[in-house]
Amino acid sequence: MPSQRFIKRRSLPVNTPLVDLLPPETRTQRRRLRACHECDWVSALPPLSSGEKATCPRCSHVLVKRHRYPAQRSMALALAALTALILAVSFPFISFSVSGVSNRIELSQTATTLISFHQPVVAIAVIMTIVVLPAVYLLGVLWLQFGLLRDRPLPFSRDIARSLSHLTPWMMADVFIIGALVSLIKIAGLADVSLGISFWAFCAFALLLLMTTQSIDADWMWFSLEGEPLSPDGTQTGMPAAGQALTGCPTCGLINRLSGRGRGHCTRCHEKLHQRLPHSLQRTWALLGASAIMYIPANIYPIMTTTSLGNSTPSTIIGGVVQLIQMGSWPIAMVIFIASVIVPMGKLGALTWLCLVVKRSNALNAQSRTRLYRLTEFIGRWSMVDVFVVAILVALIRAGSLMSITPGPASLAFGSVVVLTMLAAMTFDPRLIWDTPLPARRSLLRRKTATKEPVDG
Repeated sequence: MPSQRFIKRRSLPVNTPLVDLLPPETRTQRRRLRACHECDWVSALPPLSSGEKATCPRCSHVLVKRHRYPAQRSMALALAALTALILAVSFPFISFSVSGVSNRIELSQTATTLISFHQPVVAIAVIMTIVVLPAVYLLGVLWLQFGLLRDRPLPFSRDIARSLSHLTPWMMADVFIIGALVSLIKIAGLADVSLGISFWAFCAFALLLLMTTQSIDADWMWFSLEGEPLSPDGTQTGMPAAGQALTGCPTCGLINRLSGRGRGHCTRCHEKLHQRLPHSLQRTWALLGASAIMYIPANIYPIMTTTSLGNSTPSTIIGGVVQLIQMGSWPIAMVIFIASVIVPMGKLGALTWLCLVVKRSNALNAQSRTRLYRLTEFIGRWSMVDVFVVAILVALIRAGSLMSITPGPASLAFGSVVVLTMLAAMTFDPRLIWDTPLPARRSLLRRKTATKEPVDG
């Protein structure tokens, strides 16, 4: 009967697949509890309609965002994105012509050309982030949603569903488009440039990929795959999970009880669980130190060398910004300056500051520090713009002594900075901001010490 009321209220067709017809709220009478991944606060999920979302009452982190027709929507978008990607790798991407010399490249050549210049690591990073990982992600979405629409999940669905959230940060098709636009502006005044079918197909692919990732309703998907086991006995809302020897799974969201050592596995998705990420601050400090060291050669050495009429001119990151300003391309110069200078330095400074002050947080500043962490985590990938610019120009501008561009040693160093800072943000556990010395946490520790109970975390 609840499903019939739902059908009438939503005006869904009778033949709608079960996975799209019945959201989790209509298939269980129990309260569904979640522990926030950013502040550890335990909350009960309310019934949600399409387009609505549930946020943590403590830090405003989005716990669940509901979509209409989640399986059909994700599958249609993933299929369209995969089709656009196939077109993008099958046709010419960009071509240029100068003084009777012309060249035309395909999308894959932005990576393969780097190998001939002894930059295999950068080449692998480029092809993985713009083609391979997105293709694997889209195939995984199709595999999952096809099984759910048949109401019979396909083999390995649980493992594939776990991998989707881990792949998302490393897909950079949208960043590559910005890099392509910057490249076009750099060479527009030097040669005649034409855009191939592949360029427009890749633009469509980048947009569809972004829509696909936004369409994934992880809460609905995991409930449809594995149901929802009961929350541990005695779970209380309105307080942190750590004080109850609990934690929320970062992959599927289910609350699980931890062992006395603060470890465990999720009973639904089998993800490894920890009360807090092991050695979070130590790992973050190590990655920040490594990225700071790599940032020095990234700015000292040339990121690319331009040869024109036999004269070679090396260009650093700052030098490229100055060159764009001299060409009158102020907006593009600002994009490169922000992405390649402001963002890496800002991310290094923000994460360093968070690591230094994390033990001095309080209820008043924890909210603002959490917002800073979210911003830091979001902007890190956009620094790859300069690496993609180099990859495109090196592949496209190959006219010998007349005009050519070769990659410099700074391209590998700067790519390392981007990856290391992204890893640093991932290893930093934002729940530490809310842990100590919050009054509730201190009183809990005092009570446990007085009763000689083991202290978690």
